[in-house]
Amino acid sequence: MNKIALLIGGESRPAANGATFERKNPVSGEVVTLAAAATLEDADAAVAAAAAAFPAWAAMAPSARRLLLLKAAEVMDRRAPDFIAMGVAEAASTPVWYGFNAMLAANMLRDAAGMVNQVGGEVIPSDVDGNLAMAVRQPAGVVLGIAPWNAPVILGTRAIAVPLACGNTVVLKASELTPGLHRLIGDVFQEAGFPAGVVNVLSNAPADAAALVERLIANPAVKRVNFTGSTHVGRIIGQLAAKYLKPAVLELGGKNPMLVLEDADIDEAVTAAAFGSYFNQGQICMSTDRIIVARSVADAFVDKLATKVASMKAGKPGSEGCILGAMVSPEAAARVERLVADAVAKGATLATGPVQADGALLQPVLVDGLTKAMDLYREEAFGPVVSVLRVDSDDEAVALANDSEYGLSASVFSKDIGRAMALAKRIESGICHINSSTVHDEAPMPFGGVKASGYGRFGGKAGMAEFTDLRWITVQTTHRHYPV
Repeated sequence: MNKIALLIGGESRPAANGATFERKNPVSGEVVTLAAAATLEDADAAVAAAAAAFPAWAAMAPSARRLLLLKAAEVMDRRAPDFIAMGVAEAASTPVWYGFNAMLAANMLRDAAGMVNQVGGEVIPSDVDGNLAMAVRQPAGVVLGIAPWNAPVILGTRAIAVPLACGNTVVLKASELTPGLHRLIGDVFQEAGFPAGVVNVLSNAPADAAALVERLIANPAVKRVNFTGSTHVGRIIGQLAAKYLKPAVLELGGKNPMLVLEDADIDEAVTAAAFGSYFNQGQICMSTDRIIVARSVADAFVDKLATKVASMKAGKPGSEGCILGAMVSPEAAARVERLVADAVAKGATLATGPVQADGALLQPVLVDGLTKAMDLYREEAFGPVVSVLRVDSDDEAVALANDSEYGLSASVFSKDIGRAMALAKRIESGICHINSSTVHDEAPMPFGGVKASGYGRFGGKAGMAEFTDLRWITVQTTHRHYPV
C-alpha cells in the first residue's frame, strides 16, 4: 500500500488533522493508496506557499526556468515505471496507457521549456508623439490546477507545465481516484530541484472536494483556475470562478463524432475508429463516441469494425492477450451497461454480440442503429462503447455531428481533402482531424472545446495567453502637451 502525503512548500506533510482516505484497485478491491485528506487549513497553506514562492520564480532568468523544466522532463522519463505501476494499481488501465501518459507529459515539459522566452509582448504604434506603447505579458500569480483520473499524468502535468513556463506558481488538486499518481508528479518537480512552493500538491477525501475547491478558488492569491473533467463538475467550477472573478480554462466532456464519407479509405477509418473508441476503455475526453457513416458504405464499415473489435479483449491490466484494461470502477461499467441496454430495448443492435461485464471489466461494444430516442444518443458514453448512425448526405452528417451539447473533438474521413475541410469547418468542435482519429494530443497545440465541452485553451501560445496578464505600458520619451 502506498502512503501519500501532501506537498506544501517543498515539504511532505500529513493533513493538518491527520485525516486520510483510501483508494482501492477497481478490479481487486484492494486498498492501494492511503492518502492525506487535505483540510481547509491545508488549502490555505498550499496557496500561501505558492504565493510566497511566486516573486522569486517570476523573476528567475528564463534560461534557469528552462533548465529546471528540462530536468523535470528527464525525471519524468526516468520515473515512467513508477507512474505505470501506480496507474495500474489506482485506475486499472493498461501499462501501455500509463507509459504513454509519462512520455507525453515529459514532452509537455520540454515544450513548456521552449516557451519561457516567448512570454513577451509587442510594441503598438501610438498616435501620441514620442510615446512608446507596449503590450506586455506578465505572469499572473498562483494558478490552481484541478486534474482528473483518466489521463492522470498527461492532464496533471498539463495543469502545471505552461503556467510554470509563464512564471506562475501552482497548486495542483489531485483526483480522489488517482492521488498517488498526482503526488508522483509533485515528486518529479521536487527531484528536478524546483524551489520550495513553486509546485504544491493537495489530495482530498471525496466528501471534502466541494468545500476544498471553493476555498482554493476564493483565496485572493489564486489568480487563475484550470479544470479538466466532466461537464457537470465543470459548470460548478465555472460558476465558482465567476463568483470570485477568476479567469478559468475548462476542458470538459465530449460526444465526439467521426464522419466516414462514401469515398473514405474504409480500412484506415476502421483502424482509427477502433483506437479512438476503445483506447483506455473509451475513458478519454476525445474518445470517438459516435460514428456517422455514409449509408452506401455503412454495412462494410460495421462488418470490418466488428471484426476488429472481436480481437480486442479487456482483462486485468497486463494480462496476456488483453489489450484493454478495466474501467475506473464497477459503477462506471454498470452505467455503460445501462446505456447499452436502453439502446437495445429501443431498437439498436449489438454488432459485437451481448454485453459481457465482470465488475469493472467490460468487453468492447459496438452499437448499430442509434436513434434520438436512446439515452446513448445524448449522454457521453465514457466507456468502451461506440455507436453507428447512417446518413444519406454530407448535410445530414454535419447536422447529426452538431446535434449535441458537446463540442470537443471530431474527425472526417474522405479522400477528397477539400470536401473534408469544408465539412470540418461546419462541425461545432474545438478540434477536428481529417483522416485521423478523434484521439490526438500534442503539447504545442491549442487544445480545448466549445459549447458544453468548455472554454479556453491549453497548450502552446494559446496556453500562454490563458496564464498571463496582458498589460499596456507606455514610456513618454519626449515632452507631451496636455490641453489643461
